Amino acid sequence: MDGILGLADGIALELRRLLPRQRKTQRSGLALLVATMLDVRSANLMDLAAGLPRSVARIDMRYQWISRVLMNPLIAPDEVMAPFAREVFSRLAAEGRPLVLIMDQSKLNDRHQVLMLAVRFGERALPVLWRVEETEGAIGFSVQKALLEAVFPLLPVDVPICLMADRFYGTADLISLCQERQWDYRLRLKGNLVVRDGGERMTTGEAAKAQLFALENVQLTDKKATTNIGVICDPNHAEPWIIAMAAEPGYLKILDYSARWAIEPMFSDFKSRGFGVENTQIQHPDRLGRLLLVMALALYTAVSTGQWDAQTNPIPAEKKT
Repeated sequence: MDGILGLADGIALELRRLLPRQRKTQRSGLALLVATMLDVRSANLMDLAAGLPRSVARIDMRYQWISRVLMNPLIAPDEVMAPFAREVFSRLAAEGRPLVLIMDQSKLNDRHQVLMLAVRFGERALPVLWRVEETEGAIGFSVQKALLEAVFPLLPVDVPICLMADRFYGTADLISLCQERQWDYRLRLKGNLVVRDGGERMTTGEAAKAQLFALENVQLTDKKATTNIGVICDPNHAEPWIIAMAAEPGYLKILDYSARWAIEPMFSDFKSRGFGVENTQIQHPDRLGRLLLVMALALYTAVSTGQWDAQTNPIPAEKKT
């Protein structure tokens, strides 16, 4: 218990540094939940209640305390995540590389899906902002646009951005949004989208079968979004990669899309291989969003602690690096 309280104090100090205007009760509540989640490694509220270091002996009262934190409308995930995202963006920008943003969707339970925006960090990804929706299908462009608009003010000025997303998001609308923001992009396309190249008309799948590996300034779908398209038909891939991009198509440029997979280990951290968010019984999107906030802060704490340990107590291989 003392270990959880000590960790919670450290997290609370970090929240006070980054969110000086946040109420102390919100800060201490979030910090205690994050520390407890790191200890019990579970998003199940009963597991959290069992591990929560509060003086109240009854587990049902600790459960109620957790529920009150998660239903507090004054705890806004976007506002809490903003300073964390700014610091990560600034650190990555200082390395002189483009920021790679990854957008993807994942199932939380039978009723809810999360649309997540993450930033590639090393070989993995860190969560930035998200939207939880009650739906069984793909989350539409209006929510995608709102999510990306929320991240615009957090990005450093004059730093190249590349957005990566899977086939659910390879749309003319998203391509146009990237072009408006002067972002690069690697958006995988479905094989049934119509492409117009001058007077010729074909589907993206037909272009891949015809081994047209580079299409420049073609118009996509009836909305006629002008874009470049690159295709890789690798024998190791079950299906060809059909990638919309701002850059001139080339094998290595198309292969950039592989960076999108960095978000998969992050989703695993949230789900079955990590905190097990699918085991929670929460049925309200806003409360699920705050539970994701607790998990996101837990990931940031774990990553920063690991980096600090690598710097202060390096193993021989790290010393050589």
